[in-house]
Amino acid sequence: MLRLLRLLLLLLLLPPPGSPEPSEPPGLASLSPGAPPQPPDLLYADGLRAYSAGAWAPAVALLREALRSRAALGRARQDCGAICAAEPDAAFPAGLLGAQQPASGTGAWEPLLLRATLRRAECLTQCAARRLGPGGAARLRVGSALRDAFRRREPYNYLQRAYYQLKKLDLAASAAHTFFAANPTHLQMREDMAKYKRMSGIRPQSFKDLATPPYWAAYDTGLELLGQQEAVLALPKLEEALQGSLAYVESCRAGCEGPEELQEAEEEGEEEQSQGGLYEAIAGHWIRVLQCRQHCVADTATRPGRSFPVPDFLPSLLRQLHEAYAQVGNVSKATENVLSVLLFYPEDEAAKKALNQYQTQLGEPKPGLGPREDIQRFILRSLGEKRQLYYAMEHLGTSFKDLDSWTPAALIPDSLRDKLREDQEKRPWDHEPPQPKSLTYWKDVLLLEGVTLTQDAQQLNGSERAVLDGLLTPAECGLLLQLAKDAAEAGVSSGYRGRRSPHTPHERFEGLTVLKAAQLARAGTVGRPGAKLLLEASERVRTLTQAYFSPDRPLHLSFTHLVCRSAIEGEQEQRMDLSHPVHADNCVLDPDTGECWREPPAYTYRDYSGLLYLNDDFKGGDLFFTQPNALTVTAQVRPRCGRLVAFSSGGENPHGVWAVTRGRRCALALWHTWAPEHREREWIEAKELLREEEEEEEEEGEEEEIISRDLSPEPPSHKLQRVRDKAGKPLRVREEL
Repeated sequence: MLRLLRLLLLLLLLPPPGSPEPSEPPGLASLSPGAPPQPPDLLYADGLRAYSAGAWAPAVALLREALRSRAALGRARQDCGAICAAEPDAAFPAGLLGAQQPASGTGAWEPLLLRATLRRAECLTQCAARRLGPGGAARLRVGSALRDAFRRREPYNYLQRAYYQLKKLDLAASAAHTFFAANPTHLQMREDMAKYKRMSGIRPQSFKDLATPPYWAAYDTGLELLGQQEAVLALPKLEEALQGSLAYVESCRAGCEGPEELQEAEEEGEEEQSQGGLYEAIAGHWIRVLQCRQHCVADTATRPGRSFPVPDFLPSLLRQLHEAYAQVGNVSKATENVLSVLLFYPEDEAAKKALNQYQTQLGEPKPGLGPREDIQRFILRSLGEKRQLYYAMEHLGTSFKDLDSWTPAALIPDSLRDKLREDQEKRPWDHEPPQPKSLTYWKDVLLLEGVTLTQDAQQLNGSERAVLDGLLTPAECGLLLQLAKDAAEAGVSSGYRGRRSPHTPHERFEGLTVLKAAQLARAGTVGRPGAKLLLEASERVRTLTQAYFSPDRPLHLSFTHLVCRSAIEGEQEQRMDLSHPVHADNCVLDPDTGECWREPPAYTYRDYSGLLYLNDDFKGGDLFFTQPNALTVTAQVRPRCGRLVAFSSGGENPHGVWAVTRGRRCALALWHTWAPEHREREWIEAKELLREEEEEEEEEGEEEEIISRDLSPEPPSHKLQRVRDKAGKPLRVREEL
């Protein structure tokens, strides 16, 4: 009842039908002006539940409010941090910020630091309570999983689908474009974007990125104009890019002091490992804050959808600025910016040469002309933090990966320089950053494997669903069917007991795991080519599922099962049940409420599912998707050899299987997970088992070859002869596993 009331309240907060669209981006417009933000994790979870239930309007409201709450939390932290840093008695001692302390003052800064810390904590607590409500930022903190989801812009993926269902096509296109900008290798969204662009009802200006900081657009425009020799027009854009970048750094730094940092340490178990006292605990927390702050420059310089930052982002911007100012004849500004470059790289020959040229043009030195004040502050603060981190590395055994190439060598302790120099040479972004795979690349892969996309999510009337054909050839399907038949005839375990299906009394169930198949192959009960192909086919499915749905996040096989269901003759007339009832794979589906509870006994760690079919010579047995009520069928797929149906495992994809009323239906059922701790250990064991057998056969083959070269050859080993006779000529299968 409470959940229903909440959804009704959010419906009331939505604009009435026919009202103009909001000018603010979806997810950033306040649905309850003036009210303190609500916990983003709860809003997001409720939004996904509404989405899974097909309640599109409440889903939009909840997801937008989750985005708004997350943004409000970041703004509040930044504002409160700036306000409290300027409070009397809240300033940290100069020594902590990198300034030199008098030798006689050793230890005198400790009471000052404690007093400043307590005063700043009091100020931050009061400010957060005013801005965020009782409990402040601690009430709104979120776990690392949700932070990753927001970083990947997953809320916009759900928003675009919900907007589409609500016929708000312009907003759907904006949300889709926003998600796609940060996930450019996401094939399903690429296809969705192409469809949106073909729709006549969507305006071109709707394809805008709602989440990328504006400084990136200014940066790109400025560089483009500069390349066109339009320095006058480029300068405002380059200045906007620099100021926006510095502001984004400040916003990122504010987030480093949030309660999530402590929570993340607890999740990683760092707190449990700490054996120190008060000072050690304070030092440990402060080091984590400094490490986070130092990483903010790399975060700022990393484009959405890219894995590595733009090399030397801030210094390169300053170089562009001093050259542009020189082109328009503003030598004073050019001097100011080239002096700022020299703060980063004092020995930069090109910058020194440009400075000499500007000073010659200026003639008499102008009083007060020096590097930019904002860059001076940035450099001094960064150097002070680096000095503390290197001290902690040398004396406390902590780790710090300096991402800046401009750090002065004199700042690094002698005992650390050699190791850090080696690490600096290995920085991946000093080389050409890897570019996202283009659609052409993936098409080439699919064509090479003979795979085609038959139906996408839109054609299947759902979300994160796809049908791909051609993953197996007819010969390969026959090999796996023979594997299933041989195992069934041997009457071995792993489901081959001829027992009735656990889901219906009118079908017989047979199941074979990859490890059992490898063990049977090792014993000579089934052919090794079939067991090897079972492993390889599962890896093909995993590779394509990751490429299509999760290109930026690795998927692991969680469980692989070769399953056959056979109709029992004489029991099929007037049959009313299903081969497999409607269910979801990682949550417990409640058709009465439309909820899907991600809790035991469901396999909650499963993220994507796949069914690779081996045959179609049976009656019934089609896969179908439904609404969360488990009654309304939304799509249906007919099995055939080499056809893969892949989909996300959550409540957004309830599915079942129609009764098999004649014949035998066989398929390879696979589940994938993002969690490496839940990867399928049996798959690895099976691969090692088959590899050992191959190595043994190779050794025996080499032994036979040596014997055959002997001047007095003996007859070939009977064992080798039996192996050849039993296996025969192996079928041609792909060798990679």
